[in-house]
Amino acid sequence: MKLLYAEDETAMSEAVTDILTFHKYSVDSVDNGQDALEYARSGEYDGIILDIMMPRMDGLTVLKKLRAEGVRTPILLLTAKSEVEDRIEGLDLGADDYLPKPFVMDELLARVRAMLRRRESFMPAVLEAGDLRLDPSDVTLNCGGNSVALQNREFQLMEALMKNPGMYQNADTLIVNAWGYDTETDANSVRVYMSGLRKHLAELGSKVEIQSRRNIGYTLSWK
Repeated sequence: MKLLYAEDETAMSEAVTDILTFHKYSVDSVDNGQDALEYARSGEYDGIILDIMMPRMDGLTVLKKLRAEGVRTPILLLTAKSEVEDRIEGLDLGADDYLPKPFVMDELLARVRAMLRRRESFMPAVLEAGDLRLDPSDVTLNCGGNSVALQNREFQLMEALMKNPGMYQNADTLIVNAWGYDTETDANSVRVYMSGLRKHLAELGSKVEIQSRRNIGYTLSWK
């Protein structure tokens, strides 16, 4: 398993890298957020361990950019013990787990194992609806020979719609699917993302439409 580890404290970085390597992980370590972003974009990692407090770019910004670009590699955030807000924001932005500092190495290893197990057990299938194909491997929406890359929230919303074609889903249900339970996101955000997805469908030349009914929800339909 190949991991990316982003930590600017040299002693901590060396100690964690040594432990992970001893346990048979292949580790690339970087000491700033900008390098973490560039390395992570390669998509060649099975998991990412990302410290929040880093020079050049903080970990939350790195996380936000990666998820916005459709990078779905599992991410474990390392947070200051007292910063509960960072943990909440990180989970809302798409982190898979967090570990407060200081931590013991055994717990870090356990969290990494759990993160990688979830990745291995999650074998996403390509979804189809009408003339559309949603491919989780590269987070794209396809129609015929045309393709468009989706943002993380767009992908999750389209996934929810394609799994339940013809069934109306209200904003609250869609918010849980795309943002989780602990979020302040409201129906207006869903409306904005649905507008973006409709534009993607038009770009692709798809016959599938996103239909909406006031106070009922959204669904996919096609002829």
